[in-house]
Amino acid sequence: MAVLGDRAVGDKSITLASSDFELFDVPRRFAQDRAALDKRWKDLQREAHPDKFAAQGAAAQRLAMQWSVRINEAYQRLKDPLRRAAYLCELGGAPVNADINTAMPAQFLMQQMEWREELDATASAAEVGALNAHVLDNKREVLKLCGELLDQHHDYAQAVGQVRALMFIERFCCDIDARFEHFEALQQ
Repeated sequence: MAVLGDRAVGDKSITLASSDFELFDVPRRFAQDRAALDKRWKDLQREAHPDKFAAQGAAAQRLAMQWSVRINEAYQRLKDPLRRAAYLCELGGAPVNADINTAMPAQFLMQQMEWREELDATASAAEVGALNAHVLDNKREVLKLCGELLDQHHDYAQAVGQVRALMFIERFCCDIDARFEHFEALQQ
């Protein structure tokens, strides 16, 4: 990135508006190699670090800062399975729109209610741990299904429902963590 602005990665021209996948030069898919993403992030940050452009003046440093911010945003999205899945749905023409569309299948809503009741009824950290293990198993299943829908079937509309389920599971895992903390505080 000797000259900031558009840059070449392999045979591709990259701009600030390029997709995260293009920026990181990785396939546009749900399954990603975390170690490869981490390495690529470090390499890109090293190339775009504003200090490298100090001799080129304030404008070059501002542009380097824009690239650095863009690289960080892309990295945060690509490394997180939930955010990556939502991004793929959006790129595939099926935005999640979780803030305005909370529709979920009745079966999943029943599961949510059962988990909430079970969490409210827990009387020990061990019970919370058992619920947590069950929820994490469910999360792995949803992630697997989401990956299949995105990578194998390219069914972004169906994947949106799985992304919404993952969003709920993530929030519920925070509630489980808070319940663990409650029992830890009682033991002190």
